[in-house]
Amino acid sequence: MTSPREAPAEGIETAAIGPRRRRRVAVRRPAAIPRWRLRFAASLAVLGPGIVAGFADNDAGGITTYSLAGARFGYALLWVLLASQVALFFTQEVGARLGIATGQGLTGLVRERFGVRWAAFAAVLMLVANQGSVISEFAGIGTALGLFGVPLPVATILAAIAVVLLISRGSYGKVQYFFVAVGVAISVAYAAAAYLAQPDWTTALHSLVVPQLESSPGYWLAVVGVVGTTITPWGQAFIQAYVVDKRLGPDELGAERVDVGIGTLITNVVAAFIVVACAATLWANGITNITDAGQAAEALGPLVGEAATLIFGLGLLAASLLGLGVVPLSSAYTATEAFGWESGIDHRWREAPAFYGILAFVVGFSAVFVLIPGLPLITVMFLAQVLNGILLPFILVFVMLLARDRRIMGDLANGRILGAIGWIVTILVASLSVILVAATAFGAA
Repeated sequence: MTSPREAPAEGIETAAIGPRRRRRVAVRRPAAIPRWRLRFAASLAVLGPGIVAGFADNDAGGITTYSLAGARFGYALLWVLLASQVALFFTQEVGARLGIATGQGLTGLVRERFGVRWAAFAAVLMLVANQGSVISEFAGIGTALGLFGVPLPVATILAAIAVVLLISRGSYGKVQYFFVAVGVAISVAYAAAAYLAQPDWTTALHSLVVPQLESSPGYWLAVVGVVGTTITPWGQAFIQAYVVDKRLGPDELGAERVDVGIGTLITNVVAAFIVVACAATLWANGITNITDAGQAAEALGPLVGEAATLIFGLGLLAASLLGLGVVPLSSAYTATEAFGWESGIDHRWREAPAFYGILAFVVGFSAVFVLIPGLPLITVMFLAQVLNGILLPFILVFVMLLARDRRIMGDLANGRILGAIGWIVTILVASLSVILVAATAFGAA
């Protein structure tokens, strides 16, 4: 034992040197970390689900819709993006709150609260709608790489293999970093495209805050399309499942709301860049008959320069790749939650075979389908939007019923104000979806 005289002073440790001699070595204690830094670091750790969902909302179908809106109606539809910002934030926030409060995904909660039949009903509808969206992502990849001379079969096979390997062999953190990196690339690409287009920013800002209304059916169908591609069923299911996969708890709700706010802002800012770029070039020069984002990219070249075509095409490629990663993930979450199977990116294939099997099937089937000779890809992309429009009201009704149930939500359940806002958003979005479906049925679209 060490006697009191030999005991080292506080903050001093002894180190042996040779068999007998010892010397005292001063040890510096780490300085206390300020509390605000700890809170900031904790908030950063929460970020991810909302931002990834925000980036992924601008997928191939979204970019095509925004390109057509800018080319056909100029700056007139920018106000729709601002209006949809509120609705998108609320629906995504409710989805994140459901995941945090219950630790379950959407179809899992539907199964627990309403039974297996309703869960299977919601899951089947969502899987069908998601399949159309995944086919749209492959179409976007083929269109983008086609601008650089890459054949569609080569582009499709490479994209399918890359996405399945990334998700099945990665961890939650690695996959999230990849999604965010691609999302940043999309944002930079379309911000650059808007800058190169040299738009009338004064007119754009005025159209953003003051609705420029028209009476034509085509205009209102475009309004429905912009809202429908911004608020999607797969996006609603994805953010809830992703929050659960990240194991966020009630203490992280505040930071997750910030995450959702950033994600929804990103969605609409990038969409505005696309609308502005096409309005300042295609619409301003009377080129209003384009049918997809690839044609928009090609048409930008003679007007602005080949750099604009390159940037717009790369943005379409990045957005399609991101959608190809996120939408099949949403399908895998949806199916496994509905039937209580193991799921999650941090699991390996042998630990969650159904999860990865569904993901691989969705990607593989879509890759083969898009290679059918003579397939009208524009029609497929449009029908995917219609399917999403049919499904969205059902999903939002389930979400609102679950969010008000204190038996499963506890203190995080919707109160009167949040409930009223939620039902108003649900009714408005459902009404727009009905308009789109009715117009399609009667041939107005």
